[in-house]
Amino acid sequence: MQESNIDSRIKMARIHAGLSRAEMSRQFKIPIRTLENWESGTRTPPIWAEELIVEKLENISKTS
Repeated sequence: MQESNIDSRIKMARIHAGLSRAEMSRQFKIPIRTLENWESGTRTPPIWAEELIVEKLENISKTS
C-alpha cells in the first residue's frame, strides 16, 4: 500500500512538530533516506513504528 506524499502521517506530524527531515533524522536516529522513502510513499514503515513515531512527534508539537 503506497500513500501519496500529501497523505504521509509521518510527514504531516513532522511538519506540525516544526522539524525538518534533517532534524528529525538526527533526533530519531532514522536515516534521512528512510524518511524520504516513507514520506514519498516509496516504502512504508511497519505500522507499529509509524504509530510510535507519530505519537512522539505529536508530543513534540504539544511542547513547542
